[in-house]
Amino acid sequence: MSDLNEITCRSMMGEYIVYYRGKIAAYVCDDRLLIKPVESTKRLLPNAPYEPPYEGAKVMLFVEEVDNKAFLTNLFERMYEELPVPKPKKKNRSI
Repeated sequence: MSDLNEITCRSMMGEYIVYYRGKIAAYVCDDRLLIKPVESTKRLLPNAPYEPPYEGAKVMLFVEEVDNKAFLTNLFERMYEELPVPKPKKKNRSI
């Protein structure tokens, strides 16, 4: 995903959340790349299995082509507009 601008990740309990241009796009859990199942990703990965990133989580699409730079770049660029806008963080109120 090095061809993409604004790709970042954040560690979460030993796994990673992948952000694309500030929106949550994927998770890396148990050595698996799982992406949000939006319409564009479902079209690009019609046979991909749905798997939860962790027990009790919503299912996501499992991406097997993790070594195909062009494919991953296209996948993330196409899905961006469909990704939900992050919720504003709550301000920490002091007592």
